[in-house]
Amino acid sequence: MKFIDGTLVSPGKGGVYGERTLGEWRIWDPYRSKLAALVLKGTEVTLDASVHVLYLGAANGTTVSHVADYAGTVYAIEFAPRPMQDLIEVSRRRKNIVPIMADVNRMQVYEPLVEQVDFIYQDVAQPNQVAIAVNHLKFLKRGGTYILMLKTRSVNVREDPKDVCEASVQALEAAGLVVQTVQWLDPYHRDHAALVCRLPED
Repeated sequence: MKFIDGTLVSPGKGGVYGERTLGEWRIWDPYRSKLAALVLKGTEVTLDASVHVLYLGAANGTTVSHVADYAGTVYAIEFAPRPMQDLIEVSRRRKNIVPIMADVNRMQVYEPLVEQVDFIYQDVAQPNQVAIAVNHLKFLKRGGTYILMLKTRSVNVREDPKDVCEASVQALEAAGLVVQTVQWLDPYHRDHAALVCRLPED
């Protein structure tokens, strides 16, 4: 990831969502992207052309577009028709994005289309966020990274967000992931925790 004078940027050509630019660099807005917020909070995230990504919950393609600026192939899964239209438009300008309209709870639909990847990024506002992550581990190479953007209020609106987070960490570790970092994303995104995980080599 590159910073210019303390500002996180990505090396894409042409704006996607009206973002500002610095020369040929796009400014990556942490209020629009939880991944940008995670990086600006001090967590190192490695993306380069050798890294192939499965992105769950691609929405309109805001963060997907920045990820694609750095990464190799990005398989972008989105279910809602309206955001999917925007995502398809983004993919026309970034040929390494593979937009797939599908429900992350029915991964058998896209399993034949997606290779094993080095990096999975999940940003899905559903109660079963941890179960979705566990079910998608089959797509992750050994030694790969899994980042779950945990929307605690979507899991349980009545429970303390920290308790939701702790239970989620325990469930991910029970499934075989190593949770390396738990980073709350305030002030950019309230009650959101980024769980940065690694799948051990063996």
